[in-house]
Amino acid sequence: MDESNTRNRAVLRGTLAAAPAFSHRSREENFYVFPIEARRLSGTADTINVIARESLLRSAEVFEAGRIYVSGELRSFNNRSGVGAKLVITVFAKELFLSDGEDLNSVELSGTLCKAPNLRFTPRGREICDLMLAVNRRCGRSDYLPCISWGRRAREYSRLGVGDRRSLTGRIQSRPHTQIIDGVPVEKVAFEVSASHLSRLDD
Repeated sequence: MDESNTRNRAVLRGTLAAAPAFSHRSREENFYVFPIEARRLSGTADTINVIARESLLRSAEVFEAGRIYVSGELRSFNNRSGVGAKLVITVFAKELFLSDGEDLNSVELSGTLCKAPNLRFTPRGREICDLMLAVNRRCGRSDYLPCISWGRRAREYSRLGVGDRRSLTGRIQSRPHTQIIDGVPVEKVAFEVSASHLSRLDD
């Protein structure tokens, strides 16, 4: 894919919901994960996990509390441990600092649809379309990012096909739900991009 047509940018500003915790070590660097709570205009809060280098956290003096601004990329990871979600969605921080101001939650993505869209309905009859967008990284890997759209846009986007290339704007959404495992209800959280607009990507 032409890098001029590749875009992955996530911007968050919200409240640090828990202290950073060690995530993993890669290439002699420690990485930490922490949740940011960003409120929508409706007042509903989305809690989004962020991964950052230890050096970036220390330079920003982000430890236990405060209002945080993060700019980075939306990433996906296949969890094969059998514990937790199978597809883990996080924001990989490239810029991070303490910041007051209104909550922000925005995503800009460009990529290729890698699964056929799935049009479904809520119990109240509202239309939802599930999309899976593959977004290339410069390193040659790809992130597979679940997206949803609603109403009239859901009907429109459901007619797209595998291999269609689209640019997307929206926000990251955390959605609590209950899953029955071995007959026992388990509370889980799904992460997806709520798409406000899709446009065609020129080749």
